[in-house]
Amino acid sequence: MDDDKIISKYLKYLAANNPSSLKLNDDVFFDKKRRLVVSTDTYNEKIHFKNTKKPDLIIKKIIRSSISDLICKGVKPKYIFLSASINNRLSNQPNFLLIVKSLKEELKKYKLLLSGGDTTYSSTTSFTVTVIGFATKIVKRNNSDIGDAIFVTGNIGDAYAGLKILNKNIKSTKSLENYFIKKYYIPDIAFKIYKYLPSIASSSIDISDGLILDLERMINNQNLGYILSIKDVPISKNLQKLIGLNNFQKKNFVSNGDDYQVLFTSSLKKVEQIKKLSKRINIKITKIGSITNKPNQIINTNGNYLKSIKNKGYLHKFK
Repeated sequence: MDDDKIISKYLKYLAANNPSSLKLNDDVFFDKKRRLVVSTDTYNEKIHFKNTKKPDLIIKKIIRSSISDLICKGVKPKYIFLSASINNRLSNQPNFLLIVKSLKEELKKYKLLLSGGDTTYSSTTSFTVTVIGFATKIVKRNNSDIGDAIFVTGNIGDAYAGLKILNKNIKSTKSLENYFIKKYYIPDIAFKIYKYLPSIASSSIDISDGLILDLERMINNQNLGYILSIKDVPISKNLQKLIGLNNFQKKNFVSNGDDYQVLFTSSLKKVEQIKKLSKRINIKITKIGSITNKPNQIINTNGNYLKSIKNKGYLHKFK
């Protein structure tokens, strides 16, 4: 059983009398009356980060990953609460100084206020981050219309390449290795887009577990489908090089999680507006498909429809 099924089978009914929970089917809690928006994420060693050898980079990763939940709803994150369960390998002064330095940099970069949390000892390191913002309106999931265009910010796949390199599954040049490892730890989140999403997006989600899996989550209760073009999914020049050097297929890099880009749908009437916005705020925004009333279809780079794709994204598996 995976995490999505646990929520729908065991937890969803417990929140049925709380409309602000959004039926546990969105990235955030939203109390419209109080303008309150909240999200919580937990990050575990060996699952969300390989080990604790780079604590300064881990902190950057978890902060950016956490605030992306609010950004993709069109909400500015303001307060964060950070809880840490730390093992002996991490609990020493040099590591604490590295963590504090990175945390200070992230708070300054995104104008966040550290507001509380907790610290405990544990044999395995984990972090939990709660992010709070305020808004009168958010961009929800499950609000797409037939014919809407599908857009994504930034580039997809760099973080997965970084993970493969860290796991020594890919051989590459030193400069490419450094690039991808950095992208794995420090995602380029599309922070500034939060201001504009409410006026351009019909639905949205951040890509945490994988492009295709999160796309299906975004429309999961609507009886809608999509056409997705692998050719149009934006990737960096360095990932193009890596794919070429190893004779890889692009489809194997575009839905593996840790991208933390914003995936959203919008009316076709707003395509030109979105193109202009992309240039004005200097954030890459790419049209990669459309919403339909037919079964999901994925078009490979050669123009052929894929009968299946090996990996749609990452799911936490439970026995």
